[in-house]
Amino acid sequence: MKKYNIAVLPGDGIGPEVMNEAKKVLGIVAKHAGVQFEMEEGLVGGAACDRYGIPLPAAVLEMAAAADAVLLGAVGGPKWESLDYSLRPERALLGLRSGLGLYANLRPVVVFEELIDASPLKPEVIRGIDLLIVRELLGDIYFGQPRGVRVENGQRIGINTMVYAEADIRRIMKSAFELARGRQKKLLSVDKANVLEATELWRDVATETGRDYPDVELQHMYVDNCAMQLIRNPGQFDVIVTSNMFGDILSDEASMLTGSLGMQPSASQGEKTALYEPSHGSAPDIAGKGIANPLAAILSMAMMLRHSFGMSEEANAVENAVRLVLKEGFRTVDIRQEGAAIVGARAMGDLVAEKV
Repeated sequence: MKKYNIAVLPGDGIGPEVMNEAKKVLGIVAKHAGVQFEMEEGLVGGAACDRYGIPLPAAVLEMAAAADAVLLGAVGGPKWESLDYSLRPERALLGLRSGLGLYANLRPVVVFEELIDASPLKPEVIRGIDLLIVRELLGDIYFGQPRGVRVENGQRIGINTMVYAEADIRRIMKSAFELARGRQKKLLSVDKANVLEATELWRDVATETGRDYPDVELQHMYVDNCAMQLIRNPGQFDVIVTSNMFGDILSDEASMLTGSLGMQPSASQGEKTALYEPSHGSAPDIAGKGIANPLAAILSMAMMLRHSFGMSEEANAVENAVRLVLKEGFRTVDIRQEGAAIVGARAMGDLVAEKV
């Protein structure tokens, strides 16, 4: 029997609730696939701040590094906003990314036919959308130096630095080209090369890397135009690759094509391991009420099956189970529609598990 070790980091807010449902469905997969998933849990984010005084204990990072894959719920919340910036729960995410070398974030944007009415966009604009945003995770202003707030001439000045090394750009480009090669062979690189020198280099390296992938069509677009085109005509895109900051913004914008962040899975990949998490936040306002949408966490788990364990058949089964549950008219409150049956997180997890 194959055995996989998974580091489970439920986090804060609704994180533990949606994680429980992902684990439930994973248990069904294990039973039918004849594999064993050994799961070890750790505290990160606000939960770790409360227990240990820091958002990412060294022992948890070591556990994650030793695992075959990592499942994360969500971190953060207003409870911890008074903490020093270096100790806030969100620093756990940056620590995991840098500590595990997770340089590529994959966020699929798939519009389920049954949820077309849940999106604020017109059905004819979003029907059939299936695109992938590839975001570089370890560069840009999130990690660039110098940074911070200092006083000059009697006033405070905030500083963040956009920095990209050629090797870091080339690495994410290779990942994006490989992914595009397995899809429609179309890759869009998004930058602001007309204003920012760092992204002028981004465009140059994208073009150079593209010479090694003559079967993939490479195009370039400025980020402001891409933001507009994602709403105007998202069907023109297949794979989009962009920098850390631009990807952060564009991927959240693209989530509205699907109607809810509660439907958005993601994967963050490195050379050795990968981390899978729903794209939504910790939603402390609904935590503990049992009404969270667990589908993004369940779909993130499906991405883990496919990308980390090579279990594409099982991943397809989970994704198809989600489609069947939606087709039968079950919804959580964030994707509610007229005439639909509204269910809570636990019931939604049970429904998906049953279909798997």
